[in-house]
Amino acid sequence: MIFSRNRMIALTFAALAMAGAGTAQAAKQQCTTLFYSVNDYGKEGPTRDAIALLDKYIEKWAAEKGVKKYKTGKKDVSCELYLDVGLFDEHTCKATADVCY
Repeated sequence: MIFSRNRMIALTFAALAMAGAGTAQAAKQQCTTLFYSVNDYGKEGPTRDAIALLDKYIEKWAAEKGVKKYKTGKKDVSCELYLDVGLFDEHTCKATADVCY
């Protein structure tokens, strides 16, 4: 009787360990940071274009990788003055977002 009880306990622990491993695998995601840069006159245009082109790039990237379900995090945009001629200025804007799949 003791042998079967110990065996039952061992099987129970093994089943719990396997269930926990399956849950951990299902919850595990991969994430990467993607970006897109735009250089143009002014600051509003390249900011808007960098965000729009980042969205298109993420779609293209996911399709190339065969990723069907992904989630895009908050998009951040940083701009640096590239050229200042007095009458006009040119900025380089970089849109960045985390993509988890």
